[in-house]
Amino acid sequence: MHVLDLLRSDSLGLTLLWGEEALLGQEISGVTATDLEDPGRFLGPGELVLSGLVWWAQGEAAKAEHFVAALAEAGATALLAGEETHGRVPDELVAACRAHRVPIVAVPASTSFRAVTEAVYLRQWGDLSRRPTRTFALPENVRGELSRLVEGGAGPAELLDRACAHLGPVSGYLLTASGRTVARTPSAPAIPAQRAVSAPARGGLALRIEADSSAYDAWQLYVPDADAAPPRVLHEIAQVLAQYRDGQARRVAAARAAGQELIGLLEGAQPAEPGALEEALGAAGLPPGGPYRVLAATSGDALAEALGHLDGVPYAVGRSAAVLYEASGADTDAAARLRPVWPLLQACGGPEADLRLGAGAPAAGAEELKASLTQARFALTAADEAVPVRGVEELDTLAELLAGVPAEVRTVFGVRTLGALGDGMLRETLEVFLANNCSWARTAEALHLHVNTVHYRIERVQVLTGRDLSRLDHKLDLYAALRCR
Repeated sequence: MHVLDLLRSDSLGLTLLWGEEALLGQEISGVTATDLEDPGRFLGPGELVLSGLVWWAQGEAAKAEHFVAALAEAGATALLAGEETHGRVPDELVAACRAHRVPIVAVPASTSFRAVTEAVYLRQWGDLSRRPTRTFALPENVRGELSRLVEGGAGPAELLDRACAHLGPVSGYLLTASGRTVARTPSAPAIPAQRAVSAPARGGLALRIEADSSAYDAWQLYVPDADAAPPRVLHEIAQVLAQYRDGQARRVAAARAAGQELIGLLEGAQPAEPGALEEALGAAGLPPGGPYRVLAATSGDALAEALGHLDGVPYAVGRSAAVLYEASGADTDAAARLRPVWPLLQACGGPEADLRLGAGAPAAGAEELKASLTQARFALTAADEAVPVRGVEELDTLAELLAGVPAEVRTVFGVRTLGALGDGMLRETLEVFLANNCSWARTAEALHLHVNTVHYRIERVQVLTGRDLSRLDHKLDLYAALRCR
């Protein structure tokens, strides 16, 4: 299967933007859809790359260069760029592909990436069927059994086990983009998420499960031993798992709706009616009575995937918040448990993704959930690039407390309290004076001033701000205002 074969397909409507004939005749080994800015670690030699170009913005030639360089280094066969996001494929991207000798093809908005993927794999399966090798399709009885299991609501673990059973002791995994193991065959040892995200790059065969998903929970079928099973069989197994995932998407949407209804009750200006919260908790699949904890995040999709890493913890997630059930005696520090997972999600979202998480305090029962949600959102505001996951119980300094106050409010407070000082020597003197515990001598030494000069400047500070630095509360006012810059 070559890129030329796809270009000749009238049903796909593809347009070649750049590509030499010799490059277009390279064999396609597989297909990967991605919108990561640097997808190199997820690609294998000979792969066709599909991208909706969500990562690109007008004039960002450097991003286009970085993206295409990663494709070239990984040995990608070609880039198929979708036109839906920007209306056309950017010239900067075409130029980068020409420079790195990576063929680039435009995919019209009317053509789905799944149609392209199916065209590739159907052609590959046809080619494999005609070769006199050991590659073969799933046996008819296995295909029939898998179809019945999908229709009967079987889970991914059972589907993967039954699909691979006739192949012998094959180690196979169903992994998410963040390294979570959705399922594995009985002979496959458990691998932690931190290792799972990079496992395909270390060898083996990885096939993306083509189904609707976010950047954080996209599935791939991974077999560490590339020779353990015929490629055509693995592609057909991936297709079965895609059918399951399509059905699961509807179930996930229903669960998210129930979770958002619960969060909506907590967000209401008035307390929920008696029994309404308990009913919403039950509808969202959470045990009654508590204890619970509320989490808030900048991305509901990232939050949902993060919670999937917490084995055995019931939860309900909405658009940007979630309620966890915390069983007695369990490790209940949600922020600490999710902190190791968060960098994996950030890698999926790319450097432009603003991913932060805040955790509220435990809620003994339904009546305390509203307070836990307020705390979680305050902790979320306090989270930053340096500490992207914060629990409200971890905010134990004034600086951390102020970090949870919205930046717009901090700015107004800082300007109102210190604005008369300007940004010059008076403000600097005040900051050094407070840092030295209001010691005249140490402040003078730190600023290389005479003590009388320090006295004069602090008196001016007190006049301009209306604060008396002999009073503790006024000292705190000024100290907090300095921290609100």
